[in-house]
Amino acid sequence: MKLPRRFFQPLAVGAPAPLRELPIRLERMIHFVPPHVEKMRAKVPDLVSQVDVILGNLEDAIPADKKLEARQGFIRMAEETDFGTTGLWIRMNALNSPWALDDLLEIVGAVGSKLDVVMVPKVEGVWDIHYVDQLLAQLEARHGIAKPILVHAILETAEGVKNVDEIAAASPRMHGMSLGPADLAASRGMKTTRVGGGHPDYKVLGDPAGGQDRSVAQQDLWHYTVARMVDACLANGIKPFYGPFGDFSDPEACESQFRNAFLMGCVGAWSLHPTQIEIAKRVFSPDPGEVAFARKILAAMPDGTGAVMIDGKMQDDATWKQAKVIADLADLVEAKDGSSAAKA
Repeated sequence: MKLPRRFFQPLAVGAPAPLRELPIRLERMIHFVPPHVEKMRAKVPDLVSQVDVILGNLEDAIPADKKLEARQGFIRMAEETDFGTTGLWIRMNALNSPWALDDLLEIVGAVGSKLDVVMVPKVEGVWDIHYVDQLLAQLEARHGIAKPILVHAILETAEGVKNVDEIAAASPRMHGMSLGPADLAASRGMKTTRVGGGHPDYKVLGDPAGGQDRSVAQQDLWHYTVARMVDACLANGIKPFYGPFGDFSDPEACESQFRNAFLMGCVGAWSLHPTQIEIAKRVFSPDPGEVAFARKILAAMPDGTGAVMIDGKMQDDATWKQAKVIADLADLVEAKDGSSAAKA
C-alpha cells in the first residue's frame, strides 16, 4: 500500500503535481460525440456553448473498423475547436482491447494539454486505475503537459461494483464515476436489455384489500448501485454521475431517472441525444431558492468564520462552505447559459 505522504507525489519525473482538490466546474451533462462521423464533428463548435462537457467516444457504439478513424477524428476535433470553459473528455477503449494503449499514446501526445478527463470503461479494481495513472504521468512528463489529466471510471461490471470503494480512493487523479447500466446488466446476468431506467416487471404489489385491484409500484433497478457509487465517491471527494438513458422517445422517463440520481447525490448524467441536454440542465442546475439562501449566508459571513442566525437557522463555517459551492456553481451556470438559477 502506498504511504499517505507519497499519495500526492507525481508518478513520473517531470509530470505535474496531482490536484489536491477537484476544480469547481459545471458538468451537468457529459455529451457524447462519435468523432469518426464528420457531420457530427462539424456540430461541435455550436455544441460547445450548449453543453458542459464534450466527450469524444472511442469505445462502445464505434465499429471495430472505425476505431482508428474515431481516434484521429477526435484529435482533429480537439485541435480545431476552442472549448473555452467547456470540458473536453474522451472515453477510451477498454484496457483489454487492442486500441487502448494507442488511444492514450496518440491523443495525449497530440492534444494532451487540452484534454481534461479520460473516461475508463469497465473498471474492475484499483489495478486498472493504477495502470492508467502511471501511464498518464509518463505521457504528461514526455509532452510537457502542465496540468494533470484526470481519470473517470465507469462502473459497469459486478467486480467493479464490489470494489467501488477502493476504486474511488485509488489515485488523486480520480475525477469521478459513472453508472454503466447496459454492461453492468450483462455482467450481472440481469434480465433486461434496457439502457438505464426501470423495467415494468421489476415491481412491488400492494396487499390485496377486499377484492379491490392491488396497487403496483415499479421499482428502480439501479437504486442499490447508484447509492453505493455515491457513497464511495463522496467519501473520497470525487463526483458521481448517472450514465446513459437509452430510450430517446421517452423524455419524461429520462427526466425522472436523472432526477432520482440527482436527489441521491449525482452531479450530472450522460447525454446521448440533443434532447437530453436540456433535461440535464433542468435537473442538475442549482435550485433558485437554494442559490438565494446560499447568497444570504455568504453576505452575512464574508470571511467564512463565526456563526449567524438566518431565517431562524444557525449557520456556521460548515454551512458557509456548502453555500460557497452552490453560489460558485450558480455563477458558472449564469456564465454558461444565463440560467435563472444564478439570478435568484
